[in-house]
Amino acid sequence: MEQFPLFQPLPWSVTDLTRYVRELLEGDELLQDLWVEGEVSNFSRPASGHIYFTLKDASASLRCVMWRSNVLQQAFLPRDGNAVRVHGTINIYEAGGQYQLYADIIRPAGEGALYQEFIRLKARLEEEGLFDLAKKRPIPLAPVRIGVVTSPTGAALRDILNTLSRRYPLAEVILAPTPVQGSEAPTGIVAALETLNRVVAPDVILLARGGGSIEDLWAFNDERVARAIIASDAPVITGVGHETDFTIADFTCDLRAPTPTAAAELASPVRQELLLQLGQLARQLQHQLARKQHGEMQRLDYLARRLVHPAEQLRRRQNDLRQLAQRLHAATRGRLTREQLRIVQLQQRLVTPRHLIQREQNRLEALAARTRRAVQNGFGQRQLNLARLASSLDHLNPEGVLARGYSIVQRGNGAVVHDAASLSAGDRIGIRFHRGQASARVETTRKD
Repeated sequence: MEQFPLFQPLPWSVTDLTRYVRELLEGDELLQDLWVEGEVSNFSRPASGHIYFTLKDASASLRCVMWRSNVLQQAFLPRDGNAVRVHGTINIYEAGGQYQLYADIIRPAGEGALYQEFIRLKARLEEEGLFDLAKKRPIPLAPVRIGVVTSPTGAALRDILNTLSRRYPLAEVILAPTPVQGSEAPTGIVAALETLNRVVAPDVILLARGGGSIEDLWAFNDERVARAIIASDAPVITGVGHETDFTIADFTCDLRAPTPTAAAELASPVRQELLLQLGQLARQLQHQLARKQHGEMQRLDYLARRLVHPAEQLRRRQNDLRQLAQRLHAATRGRLTREQLRIVQLQQRLVTPRHLIQREQNRLEALAARTRRAVQNGFGQRQLNLARLASSLDHLNPEGVLARGYSIVQRGNGAVVHDAASLSAGDRIGIRFHRGQASARVETTRKD
């Protein structure tokens, strides 16, 4: 027969036990300030803005959570498969009965020194006011010239040119080629920005490159590049890396785009929207012309009502003459009085009714003709302005230039050839005409 001890310990409730374990974890100073390194899996970011993920290595896993307030302060957010270092505290989630890491800092593994330099430079430039939102310049709605600072052989340039040709082919795109990776990249980027502003004076500049590691993007964390962006006369849009990549250039630019393609979209309006705006302006012009014409016609009617009919003027003169005749008859008959002299003068000045009516009709017709000419001239001038605007738009259309007999010469990678001296004998080139394309091989070149 089993014997039970006389004084058996009381059982723990789940809540009490969990709370006790939580207090043990909170009391361990080592667990309240630690770094954990591992591979990210099960990464998720729901609508609340918090992020949840799991850190794992070859033999164990650890659940992690980072609250939204800390997420917004991170320059780097991982993806599944990334190796990271996470700082935080260990505690227990009582409702689930699981211990987890409450993270406040996430860094890529193996990049600690570069990240620390990034943080120091960012803090110093922010203290100087280089990131002040009030200093950001507006991006023009319809730029005529768009400068591009990137590698001439990278995918970023192709993405930008494809996007601009599709959305806004009227813009003139000027490339300032530069390395975007390596020790020479910061100097090249600074020189490209300065050259664009000094020689071309574009309306907006796109500074872009594709994605990569923190080492690949380090040229955009250079202080010289940051200050060159601030000193640029034209506003700068950055499209560096992917959406989760942040550089110092992204904080100093006037507008950040998550990718090079998005940067081209932010710098260009949609052609269909421009056509809609042009149609609205044309309708407004027609409405204003019609309103002006109606106003002039109304003014003409008003002036016509103020005119006195010639018959009425004749009647008034006859009454005056009759009164003078009566006064003359009452005067002495033997001599020519003042009234008689005045009657004679009035008779000499008196115009026959037919001539008076004709003169007034001529005057009325001349006034009507002047009014019609004024209305027609104003309407014609506005039609001429509208035609001139439409013609200017046609001249800016690249297809119109090709239709006049010109052509575009491109290299095999799609880059436009501006100078024959850049070609060599044997190079393959593509020629684009108004209708169709052709391929050719360079035999000789001549410098004009």
